[in-house]
Amino acid sequence: MTEKLLARLRLTRRPTLKLYRGFGSPGCVVVQGHAFRQSPLPRTRYRPNFWANAWGLLRLFLVRPWAEVPVRVTVAGHTAGARTDADGFFRLEIPLPTPLPAGWHPATAELLDIGTGTPLAHATTEVHVPYETPLAFISDIDDTFLVSHSATRWQRLWVLLSRNARSRAPFADVAAHYQWLAQAGPATPERPNAFFYVSSSEWNLYDFILEFTAHNHLPKGVFQLSQLKRLSQLRHTGQNKHATKLDRIVRILEACPGQRFGLLGDDSQQDPGIYAEVVKHFPARIRVVYLRQVHAAGRPAAEAALAQIKQAGVETCYFKHSRDALRHSQEMGL
Repeated sequence: MTEKLLARLRLTRRPTLKLYRGFGSPGCVVVQGHAFRQSPLPRTRYRPNFWANAWGLLRLFLVRPWAEVPVRVTVAGHTAGARTDADGFFRLEIPLPTPLPAGWHPATAELLDIGTGTPLAHATTEVHVPYETPLAFISDIDDTFLVSHSATRWQRLWVLLSRNARSRAPFADVAAHYQWLAQAGPATPERPNAFFYVSSSEWNLYDFILEFTAHNHLPKGVFQLSQLKRLSQLRHTGQNKHATKLDRIVRILEACPGQRFGLLGDDSQQDPGIYAEVVKHFPARIRVVYLRQVHAAGRPAAEAALAQIKQAGVETCYFKHSRDALRHSQEMGL
């Protein structure tokens, strides 16, 4: 395939390094990313056209990860290296001899030639050290704030293909609720409560989700997504093993030892059971659990999980409309 044709398809076979927003404590931050032999070019136009939207989505899965290549990441003048795994993925924990103040900080990375160590590609991102506020929040994405129809595979796939990041629909009033949580308690717009978005959606959709959250004025946060998929696996999008979601939540709690958390999810997949497990192992760390009602068949499991969470002394809210969740947060005095 020629470079000209690839460019028309909005693909590139140039070595590419993709970095995701990182997070951590003043003394240690985590940075994650992928190396690719083939990857999609960034989307620059958003049109109400099915074919443009469908191709825009399909391109995200036309990736060729680059395994076993060296990567070098620098944060606050401190550098660490790693090699990518079979999926082209890497995760680096970078100790920082000089503590970072709370806030967002730049990070840079280089993809290196295996033989010579020459940089083949560069990338930048930000890492977040949460402010010292009493609360932080961990939210699911699909059917928690983004209407996704996750319980029905083909309906979810249709929505993915027919809409783009700016035409997908958030739930009504969800941005108002999340913005209120970001500034709840002693937090301020300049020093907000931290937000983490943890999902079974794949890293392929990172830019899509990033654009959606910015376009819909959701709080700036760190994303923890699931294993990369190829085009042949597209019909299984969002159907990753949910056990890894629990692991990712635990990592966030361990990276922010001084904070309590609110958890936000829905009843369409396995959030109720996962959040019950989190509360079981970290009861003193969880302040409140919110679950959106979107799937009638999931209600019995959700109610059972919420009863278990309440027994542990954690506040819960099982809501259908975000305005009710917002009212609950305000009445709690979060």
